[in-house]
Parts: sequence; structure tokens; C-alpha cells
Amino acid sequence: MYGEQPSEAAGYAVGVFRPGGRVLELGAGHGRDALHFARCGFDVTAADFSPVGLEQLSARASAEGLAVATLVQDVREPLRLPDGSVDSVYAHMLFCMALSTAELVALLGEVRRVLRPDGALVYTVRHVGDAHYEAGTGHGDNIWEHGGFAVHFFSRELVERLAEGWTEPQVQSFEEGGLPRRLWRVTQRRVD
Repeated sequence: MYGEQPSEAAGYAVGVFRPGGRVLELGAGHGRDALHFARCGFDVTAADFSPVGLEQLSARASAEGLAVATLVQDVREPLRLPDGSVDSVYAHMLFCMALSTAELVALLGEVRRVLRPDGALVYTVRHVGDAHYEAGTGHGDNIWEHGGFAVHFFSRELVERLAEGWTEPQVQSFEEGGLPRRLWRVTQRRVD
């Protein structure tokens, strides 16, 4: 989930995204995947809620001679980017944060707005087959808090709902981390 090396999902996304295109990463954190995209020749904007994480990302990018734009962004608010301004959007485990379904629907609307026609979205989420699903304290809307961390666990129905107005989502199961965490990697494209 964290570390120096890019995630498996980022490696996959490189093969899906338009070569040399503009990539927006939502929930970039310290930037392991954003830096990977920049090393692969993409024009990268890394967005995150934490200015501290973005400052660390900028310092690492600068040390490597990479240009990565950063954007402090609460994804519960409209994305501060123009319509049709990015070729691809990537989010590794951001959508399964403690965001309500209504907030996710609004966020996917914003993602669709900033994507160019036929733009790709690749996101990963923990799902209802994960060991922590229904463990800990339930907050409704498939959000469960375990060890002080709240997660929105995705059902297949939620994936389908969020794909309305997009191509049919491609869903791939994978595992990551020590539990292991059980995730889905979802790929879909904007339809006009």
C-alpha cells in the first residue's frame, strides 16, 4: 500500500494510459505512483488532501529532475481543473476512503468532467470480500472502521453504479499488503 516502489496498479495503468498524456492522480500521498508516471514520460498532476505529503512529493520529484504539478484537493469538493483537461485519471485506494456513496457519485461526475473524450480512469478499492468487511464499527453505507481507520468497501453493484455513463468497467481482483487486503482494480473510459 505504501513504499518506494510503484504499486502494481500503477504498473498496469501505464499500459492503459495514452503515452505522454496528462495524468491526474487523486490521493497521491507521498507520490510513489505519481513519480512512476512521470518517469514513464507522462505529464502528471498529483492531487491530495495533505499539503505536507505533496511538499514531500515535490521535493522527491525535484531531486530526480522530474516535473510533477501538485494540487491540494479535497475530493469532496469540485476538482479545480478545467473541463476535458486530462487524458487519464488514477486513484489507488482513494475511492474506498470514508466517502459516502453520494460523495463518490459526485466525485465520478467530476472525474468524467475533467477527462477528455475516451479518457481512461483506473482506480482500486477494497471490496466486500476483504477480511475487514463487516469487522469493527459500522457507519452505514458499507463503511466499516477497524483499528481507527474507516473504509468504504465496494460491492459489484457500487462499481456498476459508478460506471453509469462510462464504458463497461473491467474489474480485476488482486491482493496487497500484509492481511492481505483484497482489492479490485477497475478500468473504464469516458463515453460521449
